[in-house]
Amino acid sequence: MSSPEQDPKRAASEVGGPPVAAGQSDKEVIDVRRGMFGVRGTGDTSGYGRLLRQVTIDAGSPRPYGGYFDEVVDRLAAALKGDGTEGIAFDDAVEKVVVYRDELTLHVRRELLPQVAGRLRDDAGLRFELCLGVNGVHYPHETGSELHAVYPLKSITHGRSVRLEVSAPDSDPHIPSLFAIYPTNDWHERETYDFFGIIFDGHPSLTRIQMPDDWHGHPQRKDYPLGGVPVEYKGANIPPPDERRAYN
Repeated sequence: MSSPEQDPKRAASEVGGPPVAAGQSDKEVIDVRRGMFGVRGTGDTSGYGRLLRQVTIDAGSPRPYGGYFDEVVDRLAAALKGDGTEGIAFDDAVEKVVVYRDELTLHVRRELLPQVAGRLRDDAGLRFELCLGVNGVHYPHETGSELHAVYPLKSITHGRSVRLEVSAPDSDPHIPSLFAIYPTNDWHERETYDFFGIIFDGHPSLTRIQMPDDWHGHPQRKDYPLGGVPVEYKGANIPPPDERRAYN
């Protein structure tokens, strides 16, 4: 029999929620964490050893989205289609639409990211002229989509906001650069590459921006070791961070 860590649907029932089935929920369980700190194989005396917590992602939001969100989605679909000769179908470019906490997020297929961003910037009914940068996210248990890049866009003309989110697998961490569309993303893409290892294809100078050039690994990934060195303080030896949490 599988354990809750191996079977997220089984664990969902153990923490009080119904099993998640495809097409029956707007949440997708990608991981289940046990205990307060994720510590395993120790004599846990904290009282939280049997705590189970689901890690979920949104599976998409139904229409109507509310506010101006429906108008933005419909206008983008028309802009992508264009005159029909070299157009792109909205469903081919956008994997899902998520509305959460009054924010509209379009999950875009990575190979079509420049086309979507270009239409959002140039179409008169959209005019998202400003990109506020790019943020990296690492979901190590989301198999095939472990690395995410999130772009917050702002329309100064219409006073609207939208977020673009793109994912890539650990095994192929490539996402097209938006430098040619939003040049202010230059340093932001370098920082996301530095900390998460996402390679932005087409960037004019994708080098580390904060860590030394010869640094190994990407420090904001969740599989990056805490590291550290032991410190002696007033006669006590303080171990490095990755060895401090223990129950013996």
